[in-house]
Amino acid sequence: MTTTPLKKPLKILYAIQGTGNGHVARAREIIPVLQEFGQVDVVLSGDQSNVELPCAIKYRSKGLTFIYDKGGGVSYMKTLFKNNLFKIFQEIRSFPVQDYDVVINDFEFITAWACKMRKINCIGMGHQASFRSEKTPRPKRRQWLGELILKNYAPCTRAIGFHFDHFDTFIQRPVIRGEIRRAVISNLGHYTVYLPAYGDERIHRYLSQITDKEWQVFSKFTREPYQLDNVCFRPISNSDFIESFTSCEGILTSAGFETPAEAIFMGKKVFVIPIKRQYEQFCNAEAMRSMGLPIAKTLNDQALLQIKDWVKYHKPLSIDYPDTTRQLIADEIFAQLEKEEIILPISRL
Repeated sequence: MTTTPLKKPLKILYAIQGTGNGHVARAREIIPVLQEFGQVDVVLSGDQSNVELPCAIKYRSKGLTFIYDKGGGVSYMKTLFKNNLFKIFQEIRSFPVQDYDVVINDFEFITAWACKMRKINCIGMGHQASFRSEKTPRPKRRQWLGELILKNYAPCTRAIGFHFDHFDTFIQRPVIRGEIRRAVISNLGHYTVYLPAYGDERIHRYLSQITDKEWQVFSKFTREPYQLDNVCFRPISNSDFIESFTSCEGILTSAGFETPAEAIFMGKKVFVIPIKRQYEQFCNAEAMRSMGLPIAKTLNDQALLQIKDWVKYHKPLSIDYPDTTRQLIADEIFAQLEKEEIILPISRL
């Protein structure tokens, strides 16, 4: 790496959406790279992630968080009552985004709108940023509210999106966690399950009917491991999940982005069920459908038939996603800093 001629020490603000594990899992790879360029202060908005970050968190906020019910979807009533809109507005007005040379935002509401109100540059770097392109896959029936949220929840002045493929010039392939890249991949025959929007009882009701397979379910609704028939329920733990995930035959999961991407990278079978009323997941499902992966709308009798077919007949899809995180972030940070004349023009890595 070339030495960067700084005019002053860099202060970098990295804001992360903490609902779900995907944003935080990606941040585990991005933060160490950012720290090579200066002081990094981390914002974590929302408290539903079960993955730990590799550094201290300077700012914590409940943010504007979507709440799931046990029936497989976003609960708008719970979301409305659990979010204090007045407090959120106060946080936006008072957040010191002006104290930083670079603001990088992974779909985090508070700092994105704080930057917009103060007309401060903000790099939107994450999966949701990819939906700023009309070329990114969507369902045949678009949802106007879903489109509105994806494009306006976390406004930015510049976007770097992540997706399964380069659907547009600013869209990069996935950031794969180091734990996954370094793992010894095996197939012990079990299936890993991560369906955070469904309760344990409903998952057991269906998966216990596929009696010749072991199902290792990671559930946010339990604190202690327990087993019912051929279905083992475990509390969510990053290390335990990776151990199960890297040694499974396939994964049954919601239609997020990072987990299916990691499964594809490892050559694991993937079956996804989008979270109800979460439009982004239906967009992701459409992208995965085009890749030949099986999709079910909800966990029901019809889905059970599909899952049985998937277990018996489907072959895994494998794509080698290269590790370009350091090069990408270096280029994007340098591009903004050179534009603002915070650093002198330099040669790239």
